[in-house]
Amino acid sequence: MELASLLTPAAVKSIGGMTSKKRLLQELAEIAADCYGISADDAVEALQDRESIGPTGVGEGVALPHARLGTLSKVSGVFLRLERPLPFDSIDRQPVDLVFALFAPDDCGVAHLKALAAVSRIMRNSSTCAKLRANDDPDTLYTILTDLQNTKAA
Repeated sequence: MELASLLTPAAVKSIGGMTSKKRLLQELAEIAADCYGISADDAVEALQDRESIGPTGVGEGVALPHARLGTLSKVSGVFLRLERPLPFDSIDRQPVDLVFALFAPDDCGVAHLKALAAVSRIMRNSSTCAKLRANDDPDTLYTILTDLQNTKAA
């Protein structure tokens, strides 16, 4: 699965001043609402519900929050690079600065899992994470995320 099919350039941002995990989830939901036409309130509630099951901070400064929403027609993503790492209850207890959120339709089945696996593979790559941390331009971040798979396929 190609990240370009999950992510629009407008859903990739570098931000600072994030004060809490709750505020971060709200920001992700607001960006998803702007980019994909979903309800920000529904999206933040779904993200919070998922986090209550167990935190989605996977370690090494990376979080992969995800949620299902009935109003989506396909799996969609939001990527944030945080200027200052934020506590996120990660498995390694380290704060996060790279956040890739996925929003999936309620009935998408395997597509959600395939998207999560694809994002996880990319975000586990230390070289990719270093490139993402070294850049704050959203267009550059989008290119790093989406061109990576095309380079490997060639």
